[in-house]
Amino acid sequence: MATVNGVSDALDPTNAARSTLKLENTEKRDTLIAIEKRYQKSWQESGVFNATAPTTSEIPTGTVTPLELHKKHPKYFGTFAFPYMNGTLHAGHSFTASKVEYCAGFARLQGKRVLFPLGFHCTGMPIKACADKLTDDVRKFGQNFENYEDEQADGGEQLPAPTQAETKEDITKFTSKKSKAAAKGVKLKHQFQIMLALGIPRQEIHKFADANYWLQYFPPLCKRDLNNFGARVDWRRSFVTTDANPYYDAFVRWQMNRLKELDKIQYGSRYTIYSPKDGQPCMDHDRTEGEGVAPQEYTALKLKVQEWSPEASKILQGKMPDSAKVFFVPATLRPETMYGQTCCFVGPKINYGVFKVSENEYYVITKRAAWNMAFQGIFFNNSQFPRDASELTSVAELTGASVVGTLVDAPLSVHKEGVRILPMDTVSPTKGTGVVTSVPSDSPDDYATVTDLAKKADYYGIKREWAELEIIPIVETPSYGNLAAPFLVKQMKINSPKDTKQLAEAKDLAYKEGYYKGTMIIGDFKGEAVEVAKPKVKAQLIQSGDAFEYAEPNGHVVSRSADECVVAYLGQWFLNYGENDPAWRDQVLEYVKGDMETFSSETQNSLEKNLEWLNRWACARTYGLGSKLPWEPEFLVESLSDSAVYMSYYTVAHFLHSDNFGTQPGLFQIKPEQMIDEVWDYIFCRRDISQDLLKSSGISKADLETMRREFEYWYPLDMRASGKDLLPNHLTFFLYIHLALFSPEFWPRSIRANGHLMLNGEKMSKSTGNFLTLSDAVTKYGADASRIALADAGDGVEDANFEETVANQIILRMHTLKEWCEETIRDPSLRTSSSDSDKNLWDRLFENEMHTLVHAAYTQYEATDYKVALKSSLYDFTSARDFYREALAAAAIPMHASLVKKYITLQALIISPIAPHWADYIWQEVLGQPDTIQNARWPDVPTVDASLTAAYTYIRTTTSAITSAEGAQVRKKSKGKSTSYDPESPKKLTIYTANAFPAWQERYIDLVRSFHEKASLEDKALNAEVGRMGEGKKAMPFVQGLKRRIQGGESARDVFERKLAFEETEVLGGMLRGLRKMVPRCKGVQ
Repeated sequence: MATVNGVSDALDPTNAARSTLKLENTEKRDTLIAIEKRYQKSWQESGVFNATAPTTSEIPTGTVTPLELHKKHPKYFGTFAFPYMNGTLHAGHSFTASKVEYCAGFARLQGKRVLFPLGFHCTGMPIKACADKLTDDVRKFGQNFENYEDEQADGGEQLPAPTQAETKEDITKFTSKKSKAAAKGVKLKHQFQIMLALGIPRQEIHKFADANYWLQYFPPLCKRDLNNFGARVDWRRSFVTTDANPYYDAFVRWQMNRLKELDKIQYGSRYTIYSPKDGQPCMDHDRTEGEGVAPQEYTALKLKVQEWSPEASKILQGKMPDSAKVFFVPATLRPETMYGQTCCFVGPKINYGVFKVSENEYYVITKRAAWNMAFQGIFFNNSQFPRDASELTSVAELTGASVVGTLVDAPLSVHKEGVRILPMDTVSPTKGTGVVTSVPSDSPDDYATVTDLAKKADYYGIKREWAELEIIPIVETPSYGNLAAPFLVKQMKINSPKDTKQLAEAKDLAYKEGYYKGTMIIGDFKGEAVEVAKPKVKAQLIQSGDAFEYAEPNGHVVSRSADECVVAYLGQWFLNYGENDPAWRDQVLEYVKGDMETFSSETQNSLEKNLEWLNRWACARTYGLGSKLPWEPEFLVESLSDSAVYMSYYTVAHFLHSDNFGTQPGLFQIKPEQMIDEVWDYIFCRRDISQDLLKSSGISKADLETMRREFEYWYPLDMRASGKDLLPNHLTFFLYIHLALFSPEFWPRSIRANGHLMLNGEKMSKSTGNFLTLSDAVTKYGADASRIALADAGDGVEDANFEETVANQIILRMHTLKEWCEETIRDPSLRTSSSDSDKNLWDRLFENEMHTLVHAAYTQYEATDYKVALKSSLYDFTSARDFYREALAAAAIPMHASLVKKYITLQALIISPIAPHWADYIWQEVLGQPDTIQNARWPDVPTVDASLTAAYTYIRTTTSAITSAEGAQVRKKSKGKSTSYDPESPKKLTIYTANAFPAWQERYIDLVRSFHEKASLEDKALNAEVGRMGEGKKAMPFVQGLKRRIQGGESARDVFERKLAFEETEVLGGMLRGLRKMVPRCKGVQ
């Protein structure tokens, strides 16, 4: 017991945040959090976020189209990828969720009905794999692990350190990288230790050996954390996936049945990433390492041994029949170049095995390659795959050095007498078969190596002539001739095989040029384009028995069960994505390029690229949690395949059940068995209602029509938010399946991908102590400060940064602003008047600037540019207030009461999407509004007055010029330079206004006028012309100023005629008092 407690103490979960910012005085934070708790409670009790479509009694079924329904009752439906329930949410989850949150808040202000639901993803291997590990731990060490003894000397797994590629606090992941805990000798070999390290009470851990307990334990914590964050979620529509919820299970069965009927799901043999230990395909979400890795297909050539090297012959004596056929088996991506083989490379330090294929046939390859081939029908039957590498043995082992000099036949090579096995130090034992055939005409690596071997034959222990076989042209290219490799090696001055960087570049150039532009000049397909000839040469080699297909992962893949994965060729059910259904692929690609909003070119390009390369995807497995495949219930639906269109399930979930598991009835008394496929077809507008449907389902017509109304009202999904790591899989599948199952009016409107979230400028990592869960962030800073810091973190697909100093500063800012609002609105000294004519210049400028920022914030929220929306709606808005307040204070004039109230009102409204708790407090308790700000509307403010905007800019520019000029004199004096300026002496400030403008400016006014008349003030062309005219340094700011004035709403005629949009002397006159106060010891201004 003591040992277990020792491990628990050493792995205190609070250590994960040990390097984050430490707060000292928390009084202001606690005040704000108390307000947040009060409003969170109020929102939940009132059900303000529970969204409902217009009822069929309001608008009868069939009387309007979905489009007409949306026009009459605008709506917004947004979701983010439901979190996996093997841990609590971290700050990265909240970053993605915040994008939907801010959208939802803004949409409410627009008067739309808003739906933001959230379910809990439990499908797949992770939970089941960990539960099984815990079962084993309990069996070994007892229910509370009291029999465990520390294994200091044992090399175990280390505490997982989440990376930016992860989208959850994942307690099922292992890592081989050593953490600080590892440096202290704490080993996390067992699953129970990982649970301890993440704060699960020791007495609770054994319960997690039941996979279903995970489904009960984590969803409430997720809901708690998001409620504490102030999320506008309609929790009535929540559910867990898998057959634990029979209603959702029925939905998944419907989806799979319909996809199969549409021939989108097929059965066939194909290459797939496979876990030997688990005995099933290992898809992206089943992996702890290697997400996005796919099978790489090669052509495996069979180079028959004619004569062994003396050393190899000695080693192999008596290991095989004398009549045995032995082949070196290189794997190539360029079968069309095999005419030019001059030798075959091995790594001299690599260990190779001689593996028996049949009674009289053997392959020389690495053990790793042989293990992959074992799942591709080479050494084992496809129906009897091995589970452990010990089942695959070699008849002999050879080092690469021992086989150098062996003579082999090279299929298709013009060197019919055979080629030699030669050494190559750069051969990788973890890529291909460890055997590399050499074509120096088209491979820069091969050319550099054979050249080096020929120069240093004695050093390498070979005969020079072995490396000097004739290099013949194979492919004609427009850029590099018919010997691309020699051309590039010489052109790029590559001197040896050690020039790896240049060789990699040369290889890329040679391959692309040869494949896309090359023409065959030898062989049966002479004259054909390489792109056309390549598959023909491959087929010819395979048909003649000189080659076979081989595949392996194009990266390292480790399953959730800690198994290193291979590529298997097996029969399986798969979704027919990609080139095998070009009509489907092209339909999705056309939609992505056309009507769908992606918010960034990076997201757009990523989706297009994914659609071009994505191929068939295994959609069934035998191990894990999930729904059973309807037509073969011994299989489960794969986790990415059952979660492509679950957003549609949100629309009706609350009618079916009132709890996550479907054990409690929803708004309708419908049983799971009533949700037959035809019911889902009707709900999702795929068929009409009929008496047969009513009879077979037993569901009333009214209930069916209501559920259909909910779907056709909330769909299409307006925005799908997700981390960018889901672009290659989930988000691409999401599009494929939506377009297959739903009619065009219900296709998703937008996908918004965001980057991963860094913390304090560094990757979040438990091992370094730089990690925050969502609960940590909200407890430490409060909900609104966390939300503002998340908005400030960034909006693009590049990685964003949650800066704790920002969150901490926001606490002071929002508390100070709260107090100012409370005090100032009741200030009896404020000016009051009933007429706009009583407002002075400063009043008008302030009011116009508020209008400007309200309009700007609206545009920025609409574009989901939340960082700049935050700037307009908080930082610039308070800055405008400060400017107004200071200007009037300098003039000894009180602020105007109506403008103070207007400022507070507008401030609460426009910041409410991001900081709803603070906004609602100001709205109800300071302004005395009777209802929550969640039901308020975006403020309707007048159009911006361009003349006041110009005057406001003029004042700020003039003020800045004066302070800058004085500052320059102070700096000059501090450096001991000669100046007549004396900061202690009385000063007189003189401001000059010009009656005429410099002649050079006229040329640029004419330039801008000409561009404006063409209706094009596009920066690139305009700036290029300014640069060509030769006065860019002074002209560029002038031109940009003209452009801003026009785009800001000023009359183009006034701008080009050099007229100010305001009366300059009047504005300067209004500035006099303030300028006297601003300049120290100023006695006069003229």
